[in-house]
Amino acid sequence: MRMRSRMQGKTIVLGGSQGEHVAVQLAELLGAELGEVEVTRFPDGETYVRILADVEGSRVVYVNSLQRGPNETLVETLLTLDALKDLGAREVHAVVPYMAYARQDERFKPGEAVSVTTVAKLFKALGLSSIYTVDMHLHRIRDPSVLFGASFRNLTGVRELAKYVKRNHREILAKSVIVGPDEEAEQWAKVMAEDLGIEYAVLEKKRLSATEVKIEAHGADVKGKVAVIVDDIISTGGTIVEAVKALRQLGCEGALVACVHPILTGNAYPRLLKLHLLDLVGTDTVLSPISRVPVAPAIAEALRADLGFGRS
Repeated sequence: MRMRSRMQGKTIVLGGSQGEHVAVQLAELLGAELGEVEVTRFPDGETYVRILADVEGSRVVYVNSLQRGPNETLVETLLTLDALKDLGAREVHAVVPYMAYARQDERFKPGEAVSVTTVAKLFKALGLSSIYTVDMHLHRIRDPSVLFGASFRNLTGVRELAKYVKRNHREILAKSVIVGPDEEAEQWAKVMAEDLGIEYAVLEKKRLSATEVKIEAHGADVKGKVAVIVDDIISTGGTIVEAVKALRQLGCEGALVACVHPILTGNAYPRLLKLHLLDLVGTDTVLSPISRVPVAPAIAEALRADLGFGRS
């Protein structure tokens, strides 16, 4: 659905504590004003937000990822968005490159909170003009626009990763195969394979007994190929470690790993370095040692198409 702005006016881009790097790029790409938000903590740990830009009557794009302290960044984001509405911004568009709490999208055990529903209710109460996310976990969410109460676009960072691979690893593409490390990752493997014009495979676990598990690759043959493993999130790194080991057993000559959200909790980064990969790269939805692929171009393209931002 196209979300065309009814009025043209000043556009201000603001970045939160985990979104300022994307906001700076977006403002430049859209030809918009870059505003400033002051975020500090009170001595008791509460979040203090002050919007330093004059947003009254303006169209505002606010960018923040709910990571590197998802509880704190969620509260910061909600406070900022509500303040923007209260200060008279004509339109408020939230860009949340990484939406936390989305993976708890149903009650897996009795008594569990369905976190994504709770978070969506908080956003819905703000009455936003639109919400943009990047590769959000939407497996069991039929209509996020209804759930979040605003026009909703879930963009992908996989195409930006594909551009990176093509630009930096062109010499290996002829002997490469895209690999989804599990069945859920097939959607991203398919997109990257289409963009690069090569085949893809998906790894699948088969339990042979109570103690024995066999991993098979379905789709393209991986033997003698370089595996370009693509996934949405790397958290502990366990899935990737298991996938690389399995691919080597299946005869792959090398492996390159690309992910959209490099959360890299605990010792995930050194754990992955021990795999001696050809490359390990992620987008900058979440800042990390491997966040080398910007998602701002994909977000800017969507904003231009949907809202007319940045038109000359």
